[in-house]
Amino acid sequence: MENFKIYPGVEIGKNARIGDFVVIGVPAKKTQHKGIHTLIGANAVLRSHTVIYAGNKIGNNFQTGHAVTIREDNQIGNDVSIGTHSVVEHHVKIENKVRIHSQAFVPEFTILEEKCWLGPKATLTNALHPFCPKAKECLKGPRIKRGAKIGANVTILPDLTVGENSLVGAGSVVINDVPANTVVAGNPARLVKKIKDLKCRYDLIEKPYF
Repeated sequence: MENFKIYPGVEIGKNARIGDFVVIGVPAKKTQHKGIHTLIGANAVLRSHTVIYAGNKIGNNFQTGHAVTIREDNQIGNDVSIGTHSVVEHHVKIENKVRIHSQAFVPEFTILEEKCWLGPKATLTNALHPFCPKAKECLKGPRIKRGAKIGANVTILPDLTVGENSLVGAGSVVINDVPANTVVAGNPARLVKKIKDLKCRYDLIEKPYF
């Protein structure tokens, strides 16, 4: 007996593995059911208690940890992994080979470019003034550029850009744009060094990222 639920309008590619109590194609509203297509590519691994809302377009080799929630109308590329208990809100763009670790939060209107990486409990935000009567009219999540790495427990404020190949140190609070190829850390996050200056403390490799 199958212990998961798939709503109408869902298409799943070949070789998918679907865990217990997974739900796919949940309508965002009770009336929003007909005519909404949800696509998940080949070789998906959806672990137990994952919930994926309707209208998502997800590429091949997609993986979730346990109890992942993905809201409606997202564009998700190939080879994307989303860790246990992470939440991706609606209208998010996630490009190929993005890795989101456990318990991360990705709000509406965020862009995660190819090969970027969110560490455990990373929190991205999208409301500049949450209690403003017009708050929902100007929601805008961060843009994490290609290859950028966001450390564990980092908080990133709305409408910021974290530059290509940059690194945000664990526990940082990012309140300004981060330039490409730099390391920032702290609260508020400040420039520490260039990526090219990073060294492996164990002498296993000459350059950790280049």
